[in-house]
Amino acid sequence: MSFLMSIFAPVDEQLTYLKKGSAEMIREAELRAKLEKSRATGKPLRVKLGMDPTAPDLHLGHTVVLRKLKHFQDLGHTAIFLIGDFTGMIGDPTGRSATRPPLSREQIEQNAETYKAQVFKILDPQKTVIDFNRRWMGAFTADDFVRLMAKYTVSQLLEREDFHKRFHDEKPISVHELLYPLVQGYDSVALEADVELGGTDQKFNLLVGRELQRAYGQESQVVLTTPILEGLDGVQKMSKSLGNAIGIHEPPLEMYGKLMSISDEMMWRYYELLTDVQVAEIEKMKREAHPMQAKKDLARRIVADFHSPEAAAQASEDWAKQFQKDEVPENVERVEIRIGSISVSNPDDFKKPNWAADEEPRKMICLPDEKTVIEDTNFYVARIEKLLLGLRLVTSAAEGSRKLKEGAVTIEGEQMKGRYFAFVSVPTEASVRLGRKQKIALIVP
Repeated sequence: MSFLMSIFAPVDEQLTYLKKGSAEMIREAELRAKLEKSRATGKPLRVKLGMDPTAPDLHLGHTVVLRKLKHFQDLGHTAIFLIGDFTGMIGDPTGRSATRPPLSREQIEQNAETYKAQVFKILDPQKTVIDFNRRWMGAFTADDFVRLMAKYTVSQLLEREDFHKRFHDEKPISVHELLYPLVQGYDSVALEADVELGGTDQKFNLLVGRELQRAYGQESQVVLTTPILEGLDGVQKMSKSLGNAIGIHEPPLEMYGKLMSISDEMMWRYYELLTDVQVAEIEKMKREAHPMQAKKDLARRIVADFHSPEAAAQASEDWAKQFQKDEVPENVERVEIRIGSISVSNPDDFKKPNWAADEEPRKMICLPDEKTVIEDTNFYVARIEKLLLGLRLVTSAAEGSRKLKEGAVTIEGEQMKGRYFAFVSVPTEASVRLGRKQKIALIVP
């Protein structure tokens, strides 16, 4: 027995490690009991994390819960990464005010393949169980579905905030959406999960799993949720659509630079949720470390996790050259976009300068009152960050703002009412994307 007990760390030590970066544990007493039993028998806990392959690329926000699965793996427990190739075809209604369009089988399969490669940036491929919920849901019969649906009531499902609000607002709820929590919950039954992980927004689905396990005669899983990570703006959750995300496949210098752009306050949250640094060490750094050095260390750690220590060191050196030593890194390409002419809605307010008279603009931008219009695309923007977006040099206005803040874009031009405006002459193929390896200059001749 003493030999078996030595396989796992003491329970209090395990709990301390697992609590770091956790939002809620339902229930801690149950997890303690499961860990004690595991330690006594030498049998690892089965810890499940499911993700629907609804997008091909993961960002750092997705890795918060993945890292928690790694923590269980570090402690010797069985990490099960479940790819929801069946649930993905339903579409998770979490946080949705309307029905999510279902993905095709082909899209699901393509995204699932990329997920398998990406999760091994964090998880140990030799110790991780990869499974797909189509393995059991695809074999479900009509009788099986009737028995599953009999375990839960419509009123219970409508307690879910998303469904309750849509029902109250008289917005449609498709029947297949009501099935989603039941199917996700049944995954825990099929896998006989001891613990299920998820973001705080998944709490309802995870609790359904607890109830279904009881209904099928199993011991209920412990639910452990992790916080939703804020993006680079420090306010909204990390999301590619909001332009505040860091993709785990982004180039090292791009990733490093984005991490250096976060606020000092947000830096400590990233330390907690995106690294394996223990709480005591983080608290010591807060007291003793210079914020700039601490942020550099954070950026190097994360870049090293997803690339390599060598790539992280090179990114650190290149970033310092570009933003601290006022040098140009060897791999930076400078792109110049020359202003062609300037105009406003009322010609009496501002005269076109003589230097622009002979230059023919290929893409025109004007400033009528409070808005800027890219005339040949009907794209309405205001301020220079949206000008960059309109020229397709950034993927969002938020990214444009960040590039300006970092100094990755230099502005030399006229300004009126606090807004930059111009007719801009650019190459026809102006879809070149502004990245850390490019320094864009808007230059008045």
